[in-house]
Amino acid sequence: MDFGIGFLSNNVMLPILDFFYGIVPSYGLAIVALTLVVRFALYPLSAGSIRSMRRMRIAQPVMQKRVKEVQERYKDNPAKQQEEMSNVYKEFGNPLSGCLPVLVQMPVLFALFATLRGSPFSDVNYSINLQIFPQEQIEQIQPQAFVTPPQNIYISDGVHAPVAALVAGGNRLVVGEKSKLEFQTVEGKPLKALAAEYPTTKIDPHWKITKGEERAKLNASGEIEALEPGEITLQGTIPGLAADKGFLFIDALGRVGAIDPDGTIHWDIVGMIVFFGLSLYVNQMLSGPSGSATDQQATINKLTPVIFSGMFLFFPLPAGVLMYMAIANVFQTLQTFILLREPLPENLQKIVEEQAKEEEKADSAVLPFEGRSKKKAKEES
Repeated sequence: MDFGIGFLSNNVMLPILDFFYGIVPSYGLAIVALTLVVRFALYPLSAGSIRSMRRMRIAQPVMQKRVKEVQERYKDNPAKQQEEMSNVYKEFGNPLSGCLPVLVQMPVLFALFATLRGSPFSDVNYSINLQIFPQEQIEQIQPQAFVTPPQNIYISDGVHAPVAALVAGGNRLVVGEKSKLEFQTVEGKPLKALAAEYPTTKIDPHWKITKGEERAKLNASGEIEALEPGEITLQGTIPGLAADKGFLFIDALGRVGAIDPDGTIHWDIVGMIVFFGLSLYVNQMLSGPSGSATDQQATINKLTPVIFSGMFLFFPLPAGVLMYMAIANVFQTLQTFILLREPLPENLQKIVEEQAKEEEKADSAVLPFEGRSKKKAKEES
């Protein structure tokens, strides 16, 4: 039994999705609601990570100095060094403490990501590798049905079932042999029979050969005939019910990619990618290094949002997933903005005040006619 990403997606995410779709029959609003529910549920964990990063950003210069002093002073006494290092971490916090909340919430976020990449928002693909042997090896082949791992498929609004792809003759055929490709539930019920119970919904699954087309013949009904020895790869696709449905300015929640092969540009996708990059930049400016950051760090901070958002042009995601990422980023930015205004612990507040005094002294030490270049040189020294 799967207790990982698939379990969370099928037993946590999809019931929440169905609940909100039952209240407001809009898959776009269901994505918004599901994203907010998950983000609010993970709020304590992400808040702990943000607070830890804020403490480390402030305490890092003083902490590094103290750690170096401890290492030098007790380099010949490892036990005492370890004791003093523990005292430093107690005072300023452990730099690794902010990683644990991130690691804990990752399975939930991966499950949410997987949910939005599957049915009903996107077409679901099944891949089968099939081997074809010469006719003289027919006695060595024992016919046995081949079944892929099931995936959760929406048959109708609010109705979904785990569906697997089946090769009746198995994934090892001989030249001249024919076999049937079909989809069925884990209970063995054909997908067509299940879909017939919901006549208002049209499900049109299809198959295609993605590798080794010359080695087999596949007709529209899903029957495959082996023609010559070798390996072929089959792909079965079940369309997502909401893949072509729009939401606000989004034309289709299941559309993948900002540019079609014919050159058509989908400005709704481009807009979400740009918005994602801008929200990432704002969030990074809030939670990133302080004004004492080097030019190299400042450049990295500016380039990171461009690289991450531009990546979706070359590794496209469904529009529904991009919408989730944009909403989640806005939520994260607001959360960071709120948490950065919390009062600091007394020891960290003293560090901030001392840093402010040092900056004031540095500013006053620069005469007006010395200009910005000399002031910058003093700061770097």
